[in-house]
Amino acid sequence: MLSAGFRCKLIPMDDISPQVRDFILFCAERRSPEWPVIYDEMTRVAGGKLFQGLGCKELKQLGLSFSLSGMDRTIELVKQVTFQDQQQGAS
Repeated sequence: MLSAGFRCKLIPMDDISPQVRDFILFCAERRSPEWPVIYDEMTRVAGGKLFQGLGCKELKQLGLSFSLSGMDRTIELVKQVTFQDQQQGAS
């Protein structure tokens, strides 16, 4: 889980595809929202197209990359989506 001092470069939620948000939450529920466990789960799910038939190519088109060059953005997406979900659950 994220600490109370959690900080990240905020990506406007409007800029995050609902499918990407749901994909991240699906993977977090299956294993863990902790990095790198969630990364392993996301690549496993994408590799098998286990979430709405979305694979790596489709997710990249939606703004979620598994490449090393896109890793910082992917980490920030995961942090923000899981943080927002935790905040909504706490409300």
